[in-house]
Amino acid sequence: MKQNPLRRARGFTLIELLVVLVILGLLAGLVGPQVMKYLGGANTKTAKLQIEDFSTALDAFRLDMGRYPNSNEGLQALVMQPPGANRWNGPYLRKNLIPKDPWGNDYQYRVPGQHGAFDLYSLGADNAEGGDGENQDVLGWQ
Repeated sequence: MKQNPLRRARGFTLIELLVVLVILGLLAGLVGPQVMKYLGGANTKTAKLQIEDFSTALDAFRLDMGRYPNSNEGLQALVMQPPGANRWNGPYLRKNLIPKDPWGNDYQYRVPGQHGAFDLYSLGADNAEGGDGENQDVLGWQ
């Protein structure tokens, strides 16, 4: 039996490659939006968890000092002793720094609050009040 020296190597045809690309495109079209929705919700959940951590630290500050940090002291009073705060027993946050929200913006702190002793919230991805989806505010009192 003779082997043909010009025998063509077997491979994929153009049609087979196009079918695979169409299938991959369909999968990306179906799965992609679900993954993005999940990732977007993760930032909001992270902001809610950070607000809960801040609230716990603020309560510990109040137990030591008999009050919440005032507007001038802000959240910085949780990691650095304010002037004249003799009973301060901090830092009250684990890493000794005030984290930014998941979108890189500062958390908003207001005392006295309109919804409690203090209001703590994030303005969302757009860093403006209101909004929908990722732009919606993450509120510590809800």
